[in-house]
Amino acid sequence: MPLLFSYGSLQRAEVQVATFGRRLAGAPDELVDSTLVPPGASSPHANVVRHDGGRVAGHVFEVSEAELAAADEYERCDDYTRISGRLASGRDTWIYVSRSTA
Repeated sequence: MPLLFSYGSLQRAEVQVATFGRRLAGAPDELVDSTLVPPGASSPHANVVRHDGGRVAGHVFEVSEAELAAADEYERCDDYTRISGRLASGRDTWIYVSRSTA
C-alpha cells in the first residue's frame, strides 16, 4: 500500500472521513530535506519546499490506491500536486505541494 505524508489538513479526522470515508491510522514522522512555508499573503495554505537538512513534522498514513486518488482530488482544489519524498524513518512517501513550487 502507498504511504501518504500529511503536514496539514489531511491529519484532521473530519477531513479524513469526508475524503476517504474513514479515519486513517497513522504515525508521526518527518519529511526530510524540506521546510514548511506557513500560509501568508502569497498563499492561504501551508506548503513544503525542498531544503537540504530541513525537516517537516507530520503524520504518515498507509492508504489504498483508491484513497490516493481521492487525496489527489481533494488537494487539486487548492492547486496542489503529488510528489515523492523521503521520511526520517527511511521510507518513501507521497506528499502534496503547491504546483507553483513543485
